[in-house]
Amino acid sequence: MSRNRFLTLAALILLAGAALRVAWLRADPPTYSVGIVWHDEGAWTHSARNQVLWGAWQTDRWNPVYLTPVFTGLEYVAFKVFGVGTWQARSVPVASGLVALAAMMMGLAALWGSRVEDHGRRVALIGGALLSVNFTWVMWNRAALMESTMTAFIVIAWAAYCTGERRPTWGLVAGVATVLAFFTKASAAFFVAAIVADAFWVIAADRLAGLRTKLGLTRPEEPLVRTAWLTLAGIGVAGLFIGLYFVIPYWHEVRFYNWQMSVERKPSYTLMAFKDRASYLLVSHDFFSRMWFVVLGAVIAIAGIAARWRESKPGERLLVLWVLIGFLELIVHDAGNERRYVMFVPAIVALASGLAGSGMVWLPAYFARPGWQQRALAAPLILLLGLIVVAAALRLVFHEDIAARHYSLTIRLSAAIVVGGTAIAMAFWQQSTAWLAARRVPLAVGVTLATILVAWDLGQYARWAQSSSDLNYRASLALGVDLPPGTTVQGKLANGLALENRIRPIFVGRGFGNYEDRFDRNDARYILTYGLPAVGFESQPGLIQEILDRYPNRRVIDRYQIDETPGADEAWLIEKSPPATLTAAAPGHQRAPD
Repeated sequence: MSRNRFLTLAALILLAGAALRVAWLRADPPTYSVGIVWHDEGAWTHSARNQVLWGAWQTDRWNPVYLTPVFTGLEYVAFKVFGVGTWQARSVPVASGLVALAAMMMGLAALWGSRVEDHGRRVALIGGALLSVNFTWVMWNRAALMESTMTAFIVIAWAAYCTGERRPTWGLVAGVATVLAFFTKASAAFFVAAIVADAFWVIAADRLAGLRTKLGLTRPEEPLVRTAWLTLAGIGVAGLFIGLYFVIPYWHEVRFYNWQMSVERKPSYTLMAFKDRASYLLVSHDFFSRMWFVVLGAVIAIAGIAARWRESKPGERLLVLWVLIGFLELIVHDAGNERRYVMFVPAIVALASGLAGSGMVWLPAYFARPGWQQRALAAPLILLLGLIVVAAALRLVFHEDIAARHYSLTIRLSAAIVVGGTAIAMAFWQQSTAWLAARRVPLAVGVTLATILVAWDLGQYARWAQSSSDLNYRASLALGVDLPPGTTVQGKLANGLALENRIRPIFVGRGFGNYEDRFDRNDARYILTYGLPAVGFESQPGLIQEILDRYPNRRVIDRYQIDETPGADEAWLIEKSPPATLTAAAPGHQRAPD
């Protein structure tokens, strides 16, 4: 494939991806699947909005600038240039998604482009096509939340690390992007560990002759070694810069938001909790089910890269570490929230597209050796990856009933199938590995499967577009009609509905934000919360209700139709303490039910 043809097709992929992300940008995200909580958009853009409207990053005790400074800074630029609003807030993740798309194609072209047969461009186009329309990724690229931006920096770091084989100075870009990902959202800690681990692996293989002899390694080429050193240097310099100019001067706030609120406030870290989160990882969401064939391809690719780990390329190893260490982070920290899984989408697509477009064999032939070493190394990986694939497939069978009736059944049945399959593979090790070593995906098959998957994702997008609305946007506009600029409104939902007006929202979280003085905010005449599907639905149970209970004479001033769940949703603007002169509700006003 000529360079000009490749660039033309890559540009068309980017244009198609841009169209899917920009169209109806004020529309509500889907209420099914993907796991976007739309009212969090206002909460996470709170500090940027404050700075543009009021000239101060902090106006209350909820200040995400200390938790996600990079994202906050980008949102500030968007608001400053385009004004405060819904589409302006979402322009940052849109740009992040497109940058990630371009970076992934660049990384795939570099990773597979230096083989004896140059497969880089076709692998890049397959991966770009899959990522440009991936329904989960597209929807998160349309939500003003940090996950798209964090993942975009991860993809940039990975792509730069791959490109370092040709130009080692890209290692500096990889290191800086890794640090920016972490300071976009600390969940990127897993990727910091992954890229540092691979860089040390390369350096150790270069410097330690005894290690090379013991493990049968070949000395890495000089550009790879320089890339590893420059990546570590980039991480060190960028980390030092941000530490000196941001972390140390605001240490108390940074520590509170990134440790006390994000780690200590989370569920327990017991063995039972780890077991529960491991099961959540498998089947609590339909993340893996929604892109099952892509996940299957990624799993096969991971197995192949792991089998030839000693001669695999840094970019390949980093993809595997990206997924496996990411899984470990979820099990340790939080696997119950679907937003935690967004960071896996580009890695899964990159792995699957490499399998589909490169013609690589699934396993190296030498892995079919007799003995127990290969089996012992392979068994844990087979169990983990097998559980992901089988549980996701069974979740498709049980579908929506899984959380209520079939959760335990799915876990146990998946475990039984995978354990049985692993035992058979171990018993017939040489035959099974020899069969896998003879398998590869022909290019025609890979392109056909990619085309079918693109059509599937476009179908999901069309389904959403057909039924989409802009209720949340219109509710925010209506709130600006009901309340004059500068009005103080209490409640997390006030942040969610603040992008199209000039109210001053006061975020209330459980144990953080404006929690301690939640009963004393009489300066806030109004509180905004869900009325349907339940009062206080946006917060932890009882948090909003216990505030409302302090105001027995409260009245509902207005109700706004919004879109959060598949059923009917309403936001209620409640006047907490009506003036004494108002003995009866004005026409159309109602007292809030207890």
